[in-house]
Amino acid sequence: MTGTGEAWTGAALACLGAAVWPALEWQAGRRRARLLFAGGGAAGGGPPAAHRVAAGLRRIRWRARAEWWAVAAGLVSAVLGASVLPAVAGAAGVPVLRRMRRAAALRRARERRADAVIALCSAVAGEVRAGRQPGEALLYAAREGEVLGDGQATVLAAARFGGDVPGALAAAARQPGAGGLLGLAACWRVAVDRGAGLAAGLDRLEGALRAERDQRADLRAQVAGARATAVMLAGLPALGLLLGTALGADPLHVLLHTGAGLGCLLAGAVLEGLGMWWAMRIVRGAEEAA
Repeated sequence: MTGTGEAWTGAALACLGAAVWPALEWQAGRRRARLLFAGGGAAGGGPPAAHRVAAGLRRIRWRARAEWWAVAAGLVSAVLGASVLPAVAGAAGVPVLRRMRRAAALRRARERRADAVIALCSAVAGEVRAGRQPGEALLYAAREGEVLGDGQATVLAAARFGGDVPGALAAAARQPGAGGLLGLAACWRVAVDRGAGLAAGLDRLEGALRAERDQRADLRAQVAGARATAVMLAGLPALGLLLGTALGADPLHVLLHTGAGLGCLLAGAVLEGLGMWWAMRIVRGAEEAA
């Protein structure tokens, strides 16, 4: 049984190496081509080998995605447990972890854009108080940064040539995190149609957006404890495996090479996934309700 497991593990490692090696060769070819065509000379010159190795390690550290650690953990467990199942589980966890990482990146991007909208309102109000016309103030305040995103050209063109600025702002507000631009569009429309003070309206809008941002931050701080507790509880089975191994019980062999162990492993994985999904669902529901 152990020989068969080792054979399966060796086959899995060989397949993984065969899949990764062409990608590494392709990356090396890209680097050589970049050196040849960008520098106009030979690729042999350059920094010493130690510096090249250090630079390569830094690139690997910054470019490596967190989800690929699941593959590494699966391979280590496959070698230790003489079974291909951990490697398969690690590979299956890559899409899930990638989705979680991208969701976190989108959340951070929304928060940055929301902060940029607040800064834009403050800057436009300041420029209007300084004596600029609303269109000029918007052009000056929005000329730098990516707060308007894909709609920046449309908004700036409308402000420069007297177009429909509120409509352009409303279109730009469809981007994630840019909902505050709807308030800016409303203030602009009221100021143009009814002669109300744009700076005063933007001040009130800025205060409301800041209060909403602070409320979200306070809620995230409150649910951070629940999220950390759920993650800690999810890691307890791994701690149990380490303790069992330290005591000489060989839990990996029991889980991966016996019928009862495989049943317990399957049931535990299902319950673990359901528990994490339910806990994160509660946390996300609390965050979205704010």
